[in-house]
Amino acid sequence: MSSSNAKFTEAELEKDLVPRRVYSTSPSSPSRMPAFASVLAVIAILYFGKEVLLPLAIAVLLTFALAPISSRLRKLGLPRIPAVIITVVLAFLVLVLFGLVVAGHIAEVAQNLPAYQGNIIAKIRSLQESGTDSGIVRRLTSVVESVGRELSNAEERPVAPGTASRPREPVLVEIFAPSRPIETLTSLIGPLLGPIASLGLIIVVVIFMLLEREELRDRFIRLVGYGDLHRTTEAIQEAGSRVARYLLMQLVVNCAYGVPLALGLWAVGIPNPALWGMLAIVLRFVPYIGPVIATVLPLFLAFAVDPGWSLVLWVSAIFVVLELTSNNVIEPWLYGSRTGLSPLAIIVAAIFWAWLWGPVGLVLSTPLTVCLAVLGRYVPQFEFLEVVFGSDPVLDPKERLYQRLLAGDPDEATDYAEEFLEEDYLEDYYGKVAIPALLLAEKDRRRGVLTAEQMEQVFGTAITLVSNLGEIAEEEEQEEEDEQKETEAAGRPTTPLKEGNGDESELPDGRGKTVFCVGGRGPLDDASAAMLAQILQVQGAEVVAARHSDIPNRRAMSLVPKQSNAIVVCFLNEDSARHATILVRRFKRIYPAIRVGAVLWVENQEEEQPPALREADFVATTLTSAAREALADAPASLVTPARKIRTRRSSKKTGIPPAQSRI
Repeated sequence: MSSSNAKFTEAELEKDLVPRRVYSTSPSSPSRMPAFASVLAVIAILYFGKEVLLPLAIAVLLTFALAPISSRLRKLGLPRIPAVIITVVLAFLVLVLFGLVVAGHIAEVAQNLPAYQGNIIAKIRSLQESGTDSGIVRRLTSVVESVGRELSNAEERPVAPGTASRPREPVLVEIFAPSRPIETLTSLIGPLLGPIASLGLIIVVVIFMLLEREELRDRFIRLVGYGDLHRTTEAIQEAGSRVARYLLMQLVVNCAYGVPLALGLWAVGIPNPALWGMLAIVLRFVPYIGPVIATVLPLFLAFAVDPGWSLVLWVSAIFVVLELTSNNVIEPWLYGSRTGLSPLAIIVAAIFWAWLWGPVGLVLSTPLTVCLAVLGRYVPQFEFLEVVFGSDPVLDPKERLYQRLLAGDPDEATDYAEEFLEEDYLEDYYGKVAIPALLLAEKDRRRGVLTAEQMEQVFGTAITLVSNLGEIAEEEEQEEEDEQKETEAAGRPTTPLKEGNGDESELPDGRGKTVFCVGGRGPLDDASAAMLAQILQVQGAEVVAARHSDIPNRRAMSLVPKQSNAIVVCFLNEDSARHATILVRRFKRIYPAIRVGAVLWVENQEEEQPPALREADFVATTLTSAAREALADAPASLVTPARKIRTRRSSKKTGIPPAQSRI
């Protein structure tokens, strides 16, 4: 091939790098209005039917919580009906006793509150006298004093002399005749009938759900997912296990918080310490808001009881110690309490269910949202629920990195990389995340949706990411050197790499070797070459990296160190085999004693096989194989010198007839 033809071929290949805008119409997606209307209809039903649906929701969640206990009793040999009855009776007896104890303590605290008003007024006055000359403090003091006067004054106030008495309004008086005991009993019990009826309904529903749990499950499968038994069964099992695990582990965590709190408050002298411990157990079921309320109430009581400030400080210290212990010791130890919901989803769900069903909905918000998230995971029509509420990332690591590269945000990309590198090595991150992210960018370039400016931005962000990970690369390089020194000090020979081990083999030692890495055709190839160069540096090799724009310039050939052991050209475009052949041939002509190879990155490393390139010493498709080939000790292949083809001169220019030109 002549030099002019080679230049023409290269120029023709370079045309592929020019981004071309491709306008395509995506197939029309089905309208989401029916699904949106269905969601609105469900919300309306939940809102207007809360009198019926709220007890049923409580019963369903209690069934999830009590089902493991009933199953355990049945495994111990009890029949189904006695096991269910014992489980439900014990559970509701505990709840009723708990409520009675809390109600008694609350009544006692309410009776003692007027005795604490003097301490509150004295402390507010001390704050005002300490130099806080603020109108807010004065107003607060006057309000507290007025409240104290209202509590201490008798119902009938004496009329001051010289002032006209106001006419008293008539007071409605209801006379209870002893001859009408039924009406009297009805007026006393009437307000309690609603809660008692709801409690009885919940108990009955829980009993029947536990007795017919398998039958209800089969009916639900037949109604919802008869066409896909496997998926529906998994959804039911996951919803039940996640809700039951959440309720049980949250109860254990709350008890581990409330019992020490009650003991600590009793030790420092807070009245009714059992009340505050029990309230903490209940209130911590309410996400975010409950723990705050459980903390404020004892602090306010300490503020009101003690004339000084020492009790407030002691109570604050107790809460600080318990919060640190619960958040850093107990909850990580009981990791099963994780619900699979994102923190923002928990807050939004708490607001939604509180608006829908009031305080009870606030308590039930997390378990109900867990069920919705499971529904979104297994039902395609409700997949958006899993995306909105779930805690699992909705994008693959490579997609998240590509999005950060497109946005030009190397800081967040570095944060993601450091999270990944807490468990894996830099080689794994580049091979499993970074290079696939660049392949996504290459696909967009080939589709014509990635402009030249965006490619340069992706390249700049990727180079900044590589630079930010330089410290981690140095740490891994130091680890490699330490392991090598330990091996040499112990007198153990270094195990050579065996052929056929593939990517599972460790990378060879790169000390004393020099490698030249360069991008093949565009900025994205340059970024992949920079990542490969950093991996080679971790192995101890001296690496020189260059950009693809340096290749056409013959002066750039001087960038290749004379003592180089290998030259690696990187390509992200899978159709760049012809261009790779040209570049490999060019480097082989100039540096015949150096091993020259190409890396044609692929996404599916198991199915893709590297194409055979003429005159290339090696062809790799993965980061590990590329590094292994670049650091190999194999000699460079011999290159046949290019044969010069002499072209016959035209007879018109020489003036010699064709017959005479052959003499």
